[in-house]
Amino acid sequence: MGLLKPGINEVIATTTFNAAPIGIHFRNNTAHMILFRGSHTFENIQRDGWVVANFVQDPIIYVKTAFEDLTPESFVDETVGDLTMQRLTGADAWAAFTTTIERTTSESMIVSLSLRKEIIEDLIFHPVNRGFCNIIDATVHATRYVENRDQALKQLIDYHAGIIRKCGGKRELAALDLLMHHIT
Repeated sequence: MGLLKPGINEVIATTTFNAAPIGIHFRNNTAHMILFRGSHTFENIQRDGWVVANFVQDPIIYVKTAFEDLTPESFVDETVGDLTMQRLTGADAWAAFTTTIERTTSESMIVSLSLRKEIIEDLIFHPVNRGFCNIIDATVHATRYVENRDQALKQLIDYHAGIIRKCGGKRELAALDLLMHHIT
């Protein structure tokens, strides 16, 4: 798999007209995701058996898809074999997978991913930006924080917010504003 690198790859996963930030675990040349019950992503993968990993460098998309639904115009149909899948409009690159449910629990499902197609749409160099990286971490904490209001998670969000304010550009600062709106 050319686009995935060892470790957890943060992507925007798309299923049937749905998008959500997801970490794809890629180790020993195998890829899998952990999905939580009650999410559209969980339900769609269970029903349809496919997912597209969208590689996007816009921090606002990570926050937005964590808390909101995108409009249908945000998606592009792609034919992969005999399946029609949706990817994000404007993704820098994307990888289409079929999924196999490996295990389910009362709270989650682990699925393995089988690569079917990957495309680089736009080859752009993105330097490492600590503000962007911290938006990812703050968003992960924020999705959990809205569920349980754990003050330890709020402290982590505030820590990452400080780094975003120091290191981020306009898009990272706008993404932070959006994130804070969703957790208040």
